[in-house]
Amino acid sequence: MINTIIQVILDVIESFGYLGIFIFMAIESSILPLPSEVVMIPAGYLVWQGKMNPFLAIIAGTFGSLAGALCNYYIAIKIGRIFVIKYGKYFFMKEKSLIATEKFFNKHGEVSTFIGRLIPVIRHYISLPAGLAKMNLWRFCIFTLMGAFIWVSILTAFGFWLGDSFSNISINEIANAFGRGELDSMQMLVKQKMHIIIFSVLVFVCVLIAIYVLIMKFRNK
Repeated sequence: MINTIIQVILDVIESFGYLGIFIFMAIESSILPLPSEVVMIPAGYLVWQGKMNPFLAIIAGTFGSLAGALCNYYIAIKIGRIFVIKYGKYFFMKEKSLIATEKFFNKHGEVSTFIGRLIPVIRHYISLPAGLAKMNLWRFCIFTLMGAFIWVSILTAFGFWLGDSFSNISINEIANAFGRGELDSMQMLVKQKMHIIIFSVLVFVCVLIAIYVLIMKFRNK
């Protein structure tokens, strides 16, 4: 089932190009659990093949992420915290993840909408506490775009690197590495490399948080 969905995503991206990227990244940033890896890494591979422009692919993915994030932002404003926590599970939102994301937002403030875009799981939900807190819309958009741009660029570059480094790999192998089921050696390699990237991004996020905390302490003094 998962692999069938992935194949549909690939077909849409290849058929509709940048619009397909925009739509699926909007879905990824909204309440549906669609991994951004399945969208942007294949897009990077298509860039390597010369079928897409890297700048336009990244822009489509970034603004798609903003569109999905704005959906969550307005959902939170309109229906409130209790509804989101109580009924979110019926829309693929885990209560534990929602509460953890809300704590993350409360701890780090508005800048968490930027940092959160780089952290797995939190990336899908960070717009909800921003909406619940009625964060300034323009600041929300700017921070979201910054974080989404970095993440989308990383995934696109990774997809390009895979194509450039392993000429025998196919776009289906790349995408299915993030699905379910038995993986071949090439797909295992893709997944291992992605884990390294995620770890590196998390280290980068920790450094950003540390710098932010130091700046805030300095300003308070």
